[in-house]
Amino acid sequence: MARKQARRRKQKKASSFKMPSIPIARILTPAAAILVVIATYHVSGKLLDRPIESIAVSGPLQRVTALQIEEAISDELDAGFFGADVGRMQRRIQELAWIDGANVARRWPDRIAIGVTEQVPAAIWGESGLLNVRGELFVTEARHIPAELPRLSGPDDRSGDVARRYLAVREQLIPLGLDVRRVHLDARGAWDMTLTNGVEIRLGRRDVDERTGLFLDVVANIITSRAADIDYVDMRYSNGFTIGWNDGATTPATDPQDEDPAMLASRGAP
Repeated sequence: MARKQARRRKQKKASSFKMPSIPIARILTPAAAILVVIATYHVSGKLLDRPIESIAVSGPLQRVTALQIEEAISDELDAGFFGADVGRMQRRIQELAWIDGANVARRWPDRIAIGVTEQVPAAIWGESGLLNVRGELFVTEARHIPAELPRLSGPDDRSGDVARRYLAVREQLIPLGLDVRRVHLDARGAWDMTLTNGVEIRLGRRDVDERTGLFLDVVANIITSRAADIDYVDMRYSNGFTIGWNDGATTPATDPQDEDPAMLASRGAP
């Protein structure tokens, strides 16, 4: 009897546990709402999408035309107002040779607005390449070379280094009334420059920063006062430089810290 009662108690406990029930409606209703939102978004996009009727290009255009810009993105324009990939259009415009930057945006209901900035040439690279103000080679074969630009040359992968040295030297020469016309870096790593007054500066390939500093601190002042008489300045010495005069004479300066620039400029005069 006791065994039967114990068995009944166990069966009663076992039968009292039930799995929690979740109404199916609680699951289906949010899911259906999400599907409706997604479907509405896509249907609305289809209904609202329309052909692109016009593009507006703004920016000071001198080297690139609006027609060239439109041709670069023509296949995207066929995709419609919402279907067109704005990011892809922007990248394609920026790939044009004279474009420095571009911004593309939709303008409801059917217009694409494009803002562009063109590259500003700062120097000639080699025979017909052009560098921008950041020292980047953006045109390798320019049809028209501005004659007033300085000429920089060297290995193609060193264009940035040549441009930076040119800009750094020029910045300090301008206040002295001097300027740089040419900077060249040869395959061996030797540097030389030519000023706008025709004086050649030979820097070589060792201790170039130190030699450039000596040139700016001491030699530039000498050139300012005697530019018409100087042919070249050779900075390729461990402790000094040599001035080559137009009459063929040379004047070495072995201790520039003790040398009086005024006295040095008076030596070797024709």
